[in-house]
Amino acid sequence: MNGALRWKLVAGFVLVFVAGGIAGAALGGFYARHLLFESHRPGRVGDRMKERLRTELRLTPEQMAKISPIVDKTAVQLRQIRRDTGRRVHEIMMEAHQEIATNLTDEQRQKLQQIEEHHRRWRHHHGLHESAPQPASTP
Repeated sequence: MNGALRWKLVAGFVLVFVAGGIAGAALGGFYARHLLFESHRPGRVGDRMKERLRTELRLTPEQMAKISPIVDKTAVQLRQIRRDTGRRVHEIMMEAHQEIATNLTDEQRQKLQQIEEHHRRWRHHHGLHESAPQPASTP
């Protein structure tokens, strides 16, 4: 085998290796996104509970029909708890920011307000825009 052919083979193997790595990273990223974000949406908790109970307990259709209202009621209750907890966390953070603001310079208070605005936009973007207390004005 001459030198040119050997380098072509090495380059071909490296190219296939790199292409495999890129494809694996892309597929892994898609799977991780699905696993971490899409399958853990709070609105889907009831569906996930039903599916898990159905498969792990091998429930019959009749049993599924009987437990579905129970699971649906539980999912609604859990959503309400999550909403209430989120609202309470937000209130506590706003109170803390109000107390912190009294110890800041005007420039720092402005930066704190920017942080609060960024957080407010994030909450709105993620569907968490229930009525929450607005930040207090500077002292």
